[in-house]
Amino acid sequence: MTLVLAAHGTQDPAGAVVISEIAAAVRRRLPSVPVEVAYVDVRSPSLTEVLSSVSGPAVVVPAFLAAGYHVRVDVPEQVLLSGCSSVTVTPALGPSDLVLDAVYSRLVACGWVRGQGVVLAAAGSSDARAVADVHRAARRLSVLTRSSVEVGFITSARPSVPEAVAAAGAAPASPGLGWSVPSLLPAASVADAAGSGRPSADPCLFSAADACSRRPVAIASWLLAPGLFHQRLADMGADLVSEPIGAHPRLVELVVRRALAAGIVDRSTMLVGQ
Repeated sequence: MTLVLAAHGTQDPAGAVVISEIAAAVRRRLPSVPVEVAYVDVRSPSLTEVLSSVSGPAVVVPAFLAAGYHVRVDVPEQVLLSGCSSVTVTPALGPSDLVLDAVYSRLVACGWVRGQGVVLAAAGSSDARAVADVHRAARRLSVLTRSSVEVGFITSARPSVPEAVAAAGAAPASPGLGWSVPSLLPAASVADAAGSGRPSADPCLFSAADACSRRPVAIASWLLAPGLFHQRLADMGADLVSEPIGAHPRLVELVVRRALAAGIVDRSTMLVGQ
């Protein structure tokens, strides 16, 4: 059996590198299984081309974080066009708890601390079922962050990421939970302003009331790989932006589990400790 990792595709070479890294990590976990990479859009080889070239049965793991149009329409169509007689298509990767573990890990790594706002930023979809998947992911992420998580979409759905960032920043935070007014104000300028009784001329200085009106916000990237969407997140008003999920060990574990559940390999072929 051949395992085919079917990704969306991106024009950013770094995105293709990440998909290759995920495939390489899966190969290390399943050393006796051929693992191929295919794309359903933008890049080649297409899923149809890869399936046409394999001999024997294949298992396709859609490397998507929601079951939107590509998973429900493009993947089945390309499987059919391939002419491959024995293909098993697994569920998409999201919104699995293993993926949420990886997202939370990336969020913490970017500098987020409890008490700061969180926005789960997704690409967006016109498919209501895919949008619902993102909201389910946000609810699961809120368990890990122990706080509410706003949802924002980069395109095709609402609320937008900037709208979600504004909502997350406006929400109150309890003192001592990751941020405080003094830490946001230049100490010398605060003292000068307090002593003179006049507003500071420093444009970076703002009042305690202003500070309390907005807390720092971090974007948790609900994106698998780098590309245009992740680049756009830097300009959407958040204080922090996490890296895409990438070849995180928890995501790799999920791909392996999908393969095993599809009957692609016996557990005894796995390398212990890898």
